[in-house]
Amino acid sequence: GGVLLSTWFDRDLSLAGRVAIANEGAVLTELVDFKRPVGLIPNLAIHLDREANGSRKINPHEELPMILSRAETDAELDFKDLLARELDRSADDISAFELCAYPVESAQVVGLNQEFLTSARLDNLLSCFIATEALLNNEDAEGVMVVFNDHEEIGSVSTGGADGPFLESVLRRATIDADFERVRVNSLMVSIDNAHGVHPNYASKHDEGHRPLLNEGPVVKVNANHRYATTAITQSVIEQAAERADVPLQYFSSRADLGCGSTIGPITAGRLGIDTIDLGCPQLAMHSARETCGTKDPELMLQLLTQLTQRDLM
Repeated sequence: GGVLLSTWFDRDLSLAGRVAIANEGAVLTELVDFKRPVGLIPNLAIHLDREANGSRKINPHEELPMILSRAETDAELDFKDLLARELDRSADDISAFELCAYPVESAQVVGLNQEFLTSARLDNLLSCFIATEALLNNEDAEGVMVVFNDHEEIGSVSTGGADGPFLESVLRRATIDADFERVRVNSLMVSIDNAHGVHPNYASKHDEGHRPLLNEGPVVKVNANHRYATTAITQSVIEQAAERADVPLQYFSSRADLGCGSTIGPITAGRLGIDTIDLGCPQLAMHSARETCGTKDPELMLQLLTQLTQRDLM
């Protein structure tokens, strides 16, 4: 995986993240979001880089620093002063901070028939939204939970990542009055992460028999090397749920000569021993600063997940 670096050039960028506040020996945290364009990463003019449309290789250390301001000669800038103004605090209160840049351009519905949704971070905030809606749609759902993990794109090894202790800890506490092993064995985990829809300009990058199309339904992801956690058993469960919900399914298995990426599905399945299936809405331009999916697929995925919350197939 990794970031698609070229897509970050020449975009209006803002900053958001978490700030640690010193508080009489303790540490508090506050979220900060500048909510307006505060910087950009300009491309180098083609006159100065004749290989820009050819064999250019981006050096992230040298070419991706974000330009925030044009400072006067000998000017001093303390970034904590900027954060303090955003938070209406004193700079002395700020101990440390974790910030990320993000494009400020809003999501758009595009296409001649408005069949596409374009936005930043569709992978994987789209799945997070759909999973939440599915749980809210079924007020009678019992024994169903949703987990959102951090750091999926950088390895998942953290206190809040899928390869950390968070989910198992929550499950054990939630089942403290029950038999955890029995609950585990009788559970199903649905790992929802967007899938690679076939790109019309690069159709050869997909196996001929596995080319998911936008707006044709959720994608079941399968990999013989268990880069996805789907098994024959969990595939059968999801197919029965899809039939009951009247939702079409598509299937993705990567070409044998190309890597496919992975999800947190195999990680959590390996840590917990819970039967797992990998699903996702098909999309284009995965890991770009601006991604594209179909406008019909989120609703189809919602219908499928709502059916699964009824737990009549497990």
